[in-house]
Amino acid sequence: MNKTWNNKAWFLVLPVMLLVMFSAVIPLMTVVNYSVQDTFGNNVFFWAGTEWFEQMLNSRRFWDAMGRNLAFSFIVLAIQIPLGVFIALNMPRKGWGVPVCLVLMALPLLIPWNVVGTIWQVFGRIDIGLLGHTLAALGIDYNYVRDPVDAWITVVLMDVWHWTSLVVLLCYAGLVSIPDAYYQAARIDGASRWAIFRYIQLPKMKRVLTIAILLRFMDSFMIYTEPFVVTGGGPGNSTTFLSIDLVKMAVGQFDLGPAAAMSIIYFLIILLMSWVFYTVMTNYDSER
Repeated sequence: MNKTWNNKAWFLVLPVMLLVMFSAVIPLMTVVNYSVQDTFGNNVFFWAGTEWFEQMLNSRRFWDAMGRNLAFSFIVLAIQIPLGVFIALNMPRKGWGVPVCLVLMALPLLIPWNVVGTIWQVFGRIDIGLLGHTLAALGIDYNYVRDPVDAWITVVLMDVWHWTSLVVLLCYAGLVSIPDAYYQAARIDGASRWAIFRYIQLPKMKRVLTIAILLRFMDSFMIYTEPFVVTGGGPGNSTTFLSIDLVKMAVGQFDLGPAAAMSIIYFLIILLMSWVFYTVMTNYDSER
């Protein structure tokens, strides 16, 4: 007996597809259009081909911003992943402490990005900020406005404070999903705490850790609001990441062609890294 397939359910997805097209596809095609053309205003365009892409790829300004972005992402990942795993391992599994810890971990994630930047901007001021004033009272020369090292330390600490909770919650979810039978077998064998972590907990957290690394890399590589509010990309260009440089180029200098080319290169880098992480996760699932 031949079955008659009813495809009318696809109409339920149509509003979502239209919304995605309006919010993502159309703006992306507009950026692509600007990246291969030049304009002097009055909506008059001239074909430029790959000129803007070549200019960006040969620009030291672009590669310097790229280097700062990669360095920032590497530093925050190197801090947040081990710290998040450590906190998750020491969180309670039962009792009243569980909801308390989960709420405390979730609080930084609920704060808007611009508010986080404002909090740390005030927190680090040497005149009224708790951090800046305390360090000044201790005789430590700290000023994130004029010292690039202090600016980097402030931005990194701000990101660690804001986003380590995400890693903690993901790792904690992976830990609580481990059956008690594994721990009972480990106790019978007399396994040490390190052995339990190495052979039971860490393998069970591989998937959530991969997701955490992917999310944190994407977010740290696209960071804009927090460092822009705190340092404005300074002092000098020490904290001018790709996103900040892109906004300066597009809005401040109104160089729409180079800015569009940089946006597409920026987007392709994120897409490539996401594909790499997705491939790693897929291969891991196929090996299980």
